[in-house]
Amino acid sequence: MTDTVLPTPAARRFEPLASRRYTLEIRQQMPWPQQALVLALAVLVGLAISGAILVAAGVPADELFQEFVVATVFDAQSLQAVLFQAAPMIMVGLAASIAFRARFWNLGLEGQMFWGAIGATAVSIFELGPPGVRLPLMLAVAAGCGLLWALGPALLKLRLGVNEIIATLMLNYVAGNFLLHLLYGAWKDPQSAFPHSPQFRAFERLPEFLGPSGAAVALALAAMVLAWWFVNASRAGLYLRFVHANPTMADAAGVPVARMVLAAVLVSGALAGVAGFLVAAGQEGRLTQAFHHGYGFSGILIAFLARNHPVAATLVAVLIALLFVAGRSLQVFYQIPFAMVQLIQAIVVISVASSDFFIRHRLRRMQ
Repeated sequence: MTDTVLPTPAARRFEPLASRRYTLEIRQQMPWPQQALVLALAVLVGLAISGAILVAAGVPADELFQEFVVATVFDAQSLQAVLFQAAPMIMVGLAASIAFRARFWNLGLEGQMFWGAIGATAVSIFELGPPGVRLPLMLAVAAGCGLLWALGPALLKLRLGVNEIIATLMLNYVAGNFLLHLLYGAWKDPQSAFPHSPQFRAFERLPEFLGPSGAAVALALAAMVLAWWFVNASRAGLYLRFVHANPTMADAAGVPVARMVLAAVLVSGALAGVAGFLVAAGQEGRLTQAFHHGYGFSGILIAFLARNHPVAATLVAVLIALLFVAGRSLQVFYQIPFAMVQLIQAIVVISVASSDFFIRHRLRRMQ
């Protein structure tokens, strides 16, 4: 009987491609620097595909870099627009990330934003507290209203086993219709008779700090730091890792699963409420009926793309805000339809989402 001779590494290197065999394996863990590299490459691929589509639609190829980078990032006015959009998106992205870490699929971010803005506006309309503490009080009430709106679905899930996806999603409509009831009724602006609240006073609006959006961005970054500490450096964050990995085993190991889920959901609701406050007291200066458009489901998308990591959620939120502002610029200057702007955003998102396959799997050449 003859022994099987295995090819040497040098021989295997020159083996024809058609005769090589590979197997698909699940990675145990990919280091964060490599994950960041894969995500960056995915963004570049998405932008390249989007650029080809825009060139085919009539946008000059030599002006794409100008529109997406120079005119959006290095122009002061456009950069402020990006930061205006990014601050609330960071908040809702953090809110979704923390809830998802507890395996609570909070799709009620828009409803919690509604109640955050309603609570802040109520403080302004009823002139609660002295002027010097009015703005911090609006912030605290907004967080409390978002927290309380998230409490109901959390208790329904923990006590009665009600599916949180349905509960949180349906409560968005309840909160939205209550908002319309207020704006078309008691809170309608008496001066203009338009369906929005009266203008906030100067001391009830976010101050200009390093630009019009500086205060909102500072609050969002502070929330990111606290969220990072909560999920990575606190005991609660350690418990949440067990809950996210396997709630049944975590409960058997003595982890207070119900309390951790409740805490994560309440923090999520409070952050979403603060996002409503940022839009009402920062961007709008009053309560409007369309202030929430796109933020709620953007938060879910941000959490998914960031894999529930607070710092990554902040970066993804800025990227989505940049795409939004650049898309709006393309609409104005090149008459690109809004559907194509949405297509570009979707291509980038799909590219980033597809990178998850390469992060979780690898090809290994068989012997």
